[in-house]
Amino acid sequence: MALRFRNRQQTSTVPEVNLVPMLDVLMSVLTFFVVVSMSFTGQRILRVTLPEGAIASDQTPVTVRARGLLVAIDQDGQLLVNRQPTDSAALLQQAQDFLANDPDGLIILQADRTLPYDRVATLLTDLRDIGGDRVALAVQ
Repeated sequence: MALRFRNRQQTSTVPEVNLVPMLDVLMSVLTFFVVVSMSFTGQRILRVTLPEGAIASDQTPVTVRARGLLVAIDQDGQLLVNRQPTDSAALLQQAQDFLANDPDGLIILQADRTLPYDRVATLLTDLRDIGGDRVALAVQ
């Protein structure tokens, strides 16, 4: 009996890894995190919207006239109510009386641009504490 050896050839091929689907998933995940992180950086803190400083060339400035109490702080920090000098306690009393008598009235705050921001923020906090939620900041 003769033994016949078959020609057994071992075909060992290295499996090929297709990287395109894996890169597609990776790019999708990266895009998701970029979009999410961009949405978090755009959040406003304390619900404060700062006014724009420039007007487009095709627009004209709009002047709004409302019943209001004009409060100003000059460059020396002096408080003025309707162009009359006053102190902080008298200002808060006048603002409280104004808000009680005129439910639709508006307190308009004009602060000199050279003042430190904390001085203006302190005044805004004091006005808010007496119930003055209708305070507008005048800008030029």
